[in-house]
Amino acid sequence: MKIKIFLLLIFLNVCLFESFAQEQKMSESEIAVFKQSVAVISKKIKTLNSDFVQYKHLDFLSKDIETSGKMIFKEPNLLLWQYKKPYNYSIVFKNGKILINDEGKKSAVDIGNSKLFGKINKLIVGSVSGDLFDDKEFSISYFKNKDQNVTKFIPKDATLKKYIKQIELTFDKDDATVVQVKLLESSADFTRIVFKNKVINAKVDEASFTN
Repeated sequence: MKIKIFLLLIFLNVCLFESFAQEQKMSESEIAVFKQSVAVISKKIKTLNSDFVQYKHLDFLSKDIETSGKMIFKEPNLLLWQYKKPYNYSIVFKNGKILINDEGKKSAVDIGNSKLFGKINKLIVGSVSGDLFDDKEFSISYFKNKDQNVTKFIPKDATLKKYIKQIELTFDKDDATVVQVKLLESSADFTRIVFKNKVINAKVDEASFTN
């Protein structure tokens, strides 16, 4: 009898934990408050400096590929992704171009010549700053859990949708900034980026965006 009660208690605790962990849809009023708080914070962010860990999930691999580095954002659209482990690779979004430095081998892509790259650039900058709430570009749904708010964006553009099935942004409830970005591809593969040690509005040297 005691064993049955013990097992029942374990079952109830597991169910209670899962109910707390599960995402719940936001109400219309919660969505309005959330969007307003993100908009207020986004306007205040002039620069954003953060470490990140990136997990690349490939369906045929048993373990995700892990990389890490540093991200620097400066308004309106200067952005650096610098991978430091396990290799040195950096990408700069600057003046309508994507500048790539692959361990000393440099190349550039003119965003203006590609509608797709233009959308990807806007998407990445918006993901970092939290400013992606464009109903014309995305079908958007809003969720919440105990500590975070989660927004899910499905691209409406058919070309972009071939590459990215869905974008998920996870926001910290305390400061309304992005703490995780998840990009789901058209296959079962996805990329998850977790931001750590965020510093907002610290001075950023323009040389940081020289690739």
